[in-house]
Amino acid sequence: MQELKEHHRALVAAKKGEKGLLIVHTGDGKGKSTAAFGLVLRSAGHGLRCAVVQFIKGAWSTGEQRALERFADVVTFQAMGEGFTWDTQDRARDIAVAEKAWDRAKELLEDPTLHLVVLDEVNVAIRYGYLSAERVLADLAARPAMQHVVLTG
Repeated sequence: MQELKEHHRALVAAKKGEKGLLIVHTGDGKGKSTAAFGLVLRSAGHGLRCAVVQFIKGAWSTGEQRALERFADVVTFQAMGEGFTWDTQDRARDIAVAEKAWDRAKELLEDPTLHLVVLDEVNVAIRYGYLSAERVLADLAARPAMQHVVLTG
């Protein structure tokens, strides 16, 4: 055990500074957004500033939005979608809504006081071609070094 302890200490000592994480929750099934909101809740509980932008949801009230509104002093929550894109049947409108949400997300990604930014369902907007993956990646790369970001969908 002593050898393992020394090995672990050497690994920790070799790390060069801290940086914000980019976390991607994707795949079939449930739990992607729930995991991201768990991170928001934990961060808010420590008094850290967080922001959420929802890219698809927005046409209805959600439990996570109602719950996180209780932390309005540290959590910004913006549901900017208009519902499931397969229901709207208007690609140009879906693109415009996604771009408006990304403009807001970009503002949040530029804010060095935000500890965590959750971009809920942004992967869906990218997958359907409503947002350019290159644009998203460039804006993510330019964010403050210590800011954590979670992409879901």
